[in-house]
Amino acid sequence: MSVRYADGSVGETPFADVRAAAFEGSVPWREVRSVHGQPHFSGSYASATTGGHVVYESRLELARLLLADFDPDVVGIFAQPFWLRARVGDRVRRHVPDFLLFMRRGTVRVVNVKPADRLADPKVAAALAWPGALVERHGWEYEVWSGADPVLVENVRFLAGYRRVGVVGAADIDRAWYSVRDRDSLAVAERAVAVGRPRHVARPPLMALLWSGRLSTDLTRPLSGESILRRSA
Repeated sequence: MSVRYADGSVGETPFADVRAAAFEGSVPWREVRSVHGQPHFSGSYASATTGGHVVYESRLELARLLLADFDPDVVGIFAQPFWLRARVGDRVRRHVPDFLLFMRRGTVRVVNVKPADRLADPKVAAALAWPGALVERHGWEYEVWSGADPVLVENVRFLAGYRRVGVVGAADIDRAWYSVRDRDSLAVAERAVAVGRPRHVARPPLMALLWSGRLSTDLTRPLSGESILRRSA
């Protein structure tokens, strides 16, 4: 396994010996460029989890990245984390995964993102299968991701606009937290937060609380004034 670092060096480690510390100071294996007119959608996402930017090469990858950033169990995200080379049968195969996730419980998950309609291709299935077998033998988790509930993804995409510290003032967030009762609807919560102030100031701190997980609601349904808010324990 090969890992590229910010100083331009490349670390080589047998996959059986790799540990989480190998990724400290690492950078994506490939350089991702966004050029006008290119057939795929690539870019760089400012992650709340990492405090830095994480690259992606498709809209589907961005969707998985948004969900990882929103997931409180994810504490680390690396894009294109390593280059893997292994002999599979009579062939030498090579692979760069899309994401590496470090989980709060101490586990590590390798994620490959692929549209569902491509998984039926035997060549694609084979190209995804051998890295999975190697990863799972190492004791890590392996995920092939092809999408999620589109309403959930769009809700998380909307909430991500409130993910960064400072977008909403800490005092406004605290005021909203103490104004909301468990099982209030979003409309009721907005009225409570807006008491004595313009109505438009109420929604941003509530969205920031939803992003942080201090408040939750059913994100498989479109966010609306009828959304029921739950306070975290």
